[in-house]
This record gives sequence, C-alpha cells and structure tokens, in this order.
Amino acid sequence: MESENQLYILGPRRLQNELLAQFIETEIEMDISCLCCESQQEIPLLVDIQTRHTSMILLDGEDSGLDDCLKILEALEEPYFRHYLVVLFNVKPSAGIEELSLEIGVKGFFYSDDPTERVVKGVQMIFGGELWVSREILSKSYAKSRKGERPILKKNNPLTDRETEILSLISAGAKNDQIAEELCISPNTVKTHIYNIFKKIRVPNRLQAALWAVKNL
Repeated sequence: MESENQLYILGPRRLQNELLAQFIETEIEMDISCLCCESQQEIPLLVDIQTRHTSMILLDGEDSGLDDCLKILEALEEPYFRHYLVVLFNVKPSAGIEELSLEIGVKGFFYSDDPTERVVKGVQMIFGGELWVSREILSKSYAKSRKGERPILKKNNPLTDRETEILSLISAGAKNDQIAEELCISPNTVKTHIYNIFKKIRVPNRLQAALWAVKNL
C-alpha cells in the first residue's frame, strides 16, 4: 500500500542520504515513504493540488557556500516549488542562504551539524504546515518584504530604476497585484515591466529572476 506522504531526498547518492531516508521512515510519527534521487527527473511533477502538502523534497545543500547553494536552488525547476514542500538540508550554517530561500518558497532548513532527531522533528512540523526556520531569520525576512528594500545597483545592471524596483519586490515575494498597489501602477504595466525584466536578464521565471538579483544587484 502506497504511503500517504512522500519524501524525496534530492542530491548525490551517498550513504548519508540513504541512512537519513531509512531513519525518517523508522522514527517519524506519520505514514511516510522516503526515496533518494540524484535528479529531479526521478521525481514526478505533481499536478493534483490535493497532494501539494503531502509531498516533500529535501534538497541537499551539500554543505556548500552561498554561490553553490544558489546553483542548487536554481537547478530545481519552478513548478516543483509550487507542488512540493521544498526544504534545504545539509546547509552550511555560514552560507547565508536562508532569506532568499524563504522568498522563493523554501519551507525550512536543516544544517550540516543538526542531529538526525532534529531533522525528523522538523520534517513532521513542515508536513503539519509550519516553517522550520529560526525566529531571527524569519523576522529579518518579514521586515525586508515589508520594506520592499531596494538593492544597491551594480555597474553591470541592465535594468532601469523602475525595473530594478520591481525586481526587488519580486525577490521579496510580492505578487503582481501587490507590486501594482505598492508602486501605484496598473497590473498590466507590472506585467509589461516583468516581461522586459525577464527578457533583459534572460530568465524564464520569477524564481530565476530572484536568483539573478542576488548575484547581480
């Protein structure tokens, strides 16, 4: 019989991940099936909205720094963020990836020095609808989204001031109607600006636009 909840550990196939999958299945207080995958192509792209909160991807940060973590996030296609609970694990505590990850939809973080018991507890809490993140990081992320902070421009930024302002709001997690209200422009104007932004920086979606902003603004 298929388990009610599915968890995919996405990363290099190594003993650590295999053991983590077995430990979660054994110790967690819920019906769950865990599978280790080396590629997102091994994970079915769910379209049934009823499965959205019963399937999770544990994305292996491989104890990497900020740039490598960004590449790992960027490699996971945007639809997976919409249909799965995406969680970063094996994260280096000093990587500084948390705020951006929350903005693009990551639900929690497990660090390379976290005991397995903490991972099991966090997975269960995230399946229950909670974010697994420190209060300090959550407060910083919320304050940033409220301010709509505008980044300092770098010389190679191809965007206009208005486009940069809109990209900063996208990176803070704002939707089109929220951007329109914040900037006192029409939703259609927002759509036009976003189209131009994506074209100029050569990205296909909001997730990769946010990642581009971190690297270039």
